[in-house]
Amino acid sequence: MSRAMKVAIVDDEADMRQSISQWLALSGFDTETYASAEDALKGIGADFAGVVVSDIKMPGMDGMAFLKRLMSMDSGLPVIMITGHGDVPMAVEAMRVGAYDFLEKPFNPDRMTELAKRATQARRLTLDNRALRKELADGSVLMKKLIGASPAMERLREDILDLGQADSHVLIDGETGTGKTLVAHALHAVGPRATKKFLTVSCAAWSEDQLAAKLFGPSEDGSIPLIEEARGGTLCLEDIEALPNSLQARLLTFINDQGTPPETRIIAICNEHAQDKTLEDILRADLYYRLGAMTIVCPPLRSRGEDILTLFTRMSEGFAEEYGCDAPQVTAQEAAQLLQAPWPGNVRQLVNIAERAVLQNRRGSGSIASLLMADNEATGPAMTTEGKPLKEYVESFEKMLIDNTMRRHKGSIVAVMDELCLPRRTLNEKMAKYGLQRQDYV
Repeated sequence: MSRAMKVAIVDDEADMRQSISQWLALSGFDTETYASAEDALKGIGADFAGVVVSDIKMPGMDGMAFLKRLMSMDSGLPVIMITGHGDVPMAVEAMRVGAYDFLEKPFNPDRMTELAKRATQARRLTLDNRALRKELADGSVLMKKLIGASPAMERLREDILDLGQADSHVLIDGETGTGKTLVAHALHAVGPRATKKFLTVSCAAWSEDQLAAKLFGPSEDGSIPLIEEARGGTLCLEDIEALPNSLQARLLTFINDQGTPPETRIIAICNEHAQDKTLEDILRADLYYRLGAMTIVCPPLRSRGEDILTLFTRMSEGFAEEYGCDAPQVTAQEAAQLLQAPWPGNVRQLVNIAERAVLQNRRGSGSIASLLMADNEATGPAMTTEGKPLKEYVESFEKMLIDNTMRRHKGSIVAVMDELCLPRRTLNEKMAKYGLQRQDYV
């Protein structure tokens, strides 16, 4: 979702608290402030949806004691420590304990923003991985999340099932927002390593030295390097395009030393590269060919046809339940607009549109068309979809309408016939045509 992650600011000096809060708020963060570590602990728990910025020197519980409490509660919580002049040895000790990074007063506000952005990116990835791990009882759970009946999605699910059984390393490519991380988890969950560890690290969320320590060691806090911790399982490298050249060489050595089949499987995810460059241009050739022996490309949303309407319906229904209101009813014109939109942000953009459509509907104002127009203006020129015959738009809308009505009436054929003014035979023929079965709604 589009909600900003929180930044908890802990400092006994009111002016410092306020200035950090104002600066980060202007940078788009959702801030909350605490005058003491004791107060902060009342509002920060395990799985806190954000990061912490804390002064080291505070009365009562100082920053080091506070950091240790946070690490014992949630070792994956990024904590940025603020130190006074001359407190660098203390900051180094904080890094050993588990701090994400530190800033020495007086610090550059832009540096604070940069650190906060990297820390929230790392935190979001950690929380996403935790949520997904809870659903890894069997691979079918994740496969069901890959919604869609389009040929592109059928091929994607087939590729996951085939490559999931293999031992070779896998490269996942595709536009932003196409669900590449979900595909990586599914690859692990449907294969023989499903009961082993699945560890993820973003190559873009850490500095070169920090990433080297996390991947290969030695780490200042004594934690096990990820290449060792993932032994026998899967190590997923997000943002592989951001992997520094020096670490590309070390990763290649690690892969070559494993032999065949590899003890640890590498899944590399490319999240962004320039339009005039391929990943082969970005990574060193020998590493690219080792990682790209098996490749999955996640299809863009604009190529998935009526999946767009299916996804929009499911998402808007979910948000409507969350906000305690009705989901918006999509008109034929709006269905066509959804199908024709370029979707540069893919599924992630569709999630945002669905949520905002529900909120608009709750207020009784706005339209899906206005949301799409605003998104296109914000993202700038994008690829456009090809025109389709009117018959395809009509059929997509008709299928969505029957599907929505069946869901609303929990499979009651009589209620659906009455609402849509269809005789039973016509309804049965259309449900058969679109692959809709009553038992799926009961």
